Amino acid sequence: MATNTIGSKFGKPDRGWRERLYTIIFEADTEAGRRFDTALLVIIVLSVATVIIDSVGAVRAREYAVLNVLEWTFTALFTIEYVVRLLCVKRPLRYALSLFGIIDLLSILPTYLAILLPEFHFLIDVRLLRMLRVFRVMKLPRYFDESQVLWQALRNSRHKILVFLGVVLIMSVILGTIMYVIEGPENGFTSIPVGMYWSIVTLTTTGYGDIHPKTPMGQLITSCAMLLGYGIIALPTGIVGVELAMTMMKGAPTTRTCTHCLTEGHEADSLFCKHCGEKLEPYQYDAAAAGADPSASLADFKARMAPNVHRGPPQK
Repeated sequence: MATNTIGSKFGKPDRGWRERLYTIIFEADTEAGRRFDTALLVIIVLSVATVIIDSVGAVRAREYAVLNVLEWTFTALFTIEYVVRLLCVKRPLRYALSLFGIIDLLSILPTYLAILLPEFHFLIDVRLLRMLRVFRVMKLPRYFDESQVLWQALRNSRHKILVFLGVVLIMSVILGTIMYVIEGPENGFTSIPVGMYWSIVTLTTTGYGDIHPKTPMGQLITSCAMLLGYGIIALPTGIVGVELAMTMMKGAPTTRTCTHCLTEGHEADSLFCKHCGEKLEPYQYDAAAAGADPSASLADFKARMAPNVHRGPPQK
């Protein structure tokens, strides 16, 4: 797993109430952390459902007061969560400017701006501003372990995907130019950008049918582009699939963090940091939160670690 993790980016406090809050909010290996994530998941789903229902005119007219109370309740809860996240990290500005920090801000900002903007109705339609609350749904993936594995696989394959997209763009330009020359404006290909639009629609096998070749040569090129499109669709799937398999084979790290270098993601039985080699603090583990049998005590877990107690730290 990458060492550029939450702890190293935003800074995990060393002790005190901020450290305890950080463990609950950003880590999920304890009962309190799991309960916090579960409660936040429920609130996010309910708030997004409220936004969706609020977009139905008949329901909004009939239940305006109830929807308004729910909206402000969710906004207050998300505001408290956002402020607490900023308080419990060493680098609050870095978190505020991160992807999840911006998403957290977008989930609460529209409700507050809607108070001010009705007076400036000529600047923006408040209804469009309120629809930005649907960004709350983007808060969901961070609370699922599977989404973190998928995100890591996408990060690892981003260079290959960028090269692939570059090749597709080049092919779109070439095919669009060829079709512009062969078909011409009389058959709907009025410019090279129009030809590029046709090539992208064809390569992705979408086939809207709003523009299509009419000459035999153009139809031949279209047939080749369609066949080529099937290979284009399969290629990125294979790239991400390989990276996903490799990521899953690396093991199942936890949110356990080194207090020396703040590297996160150590395995449950690790004794030393995989990045700096410092001795790790005891693993904060809740059997019930991890989905294990609640009757199984931590002694069983420590017994499995016993053979590695005298193992020395890795070479720096």
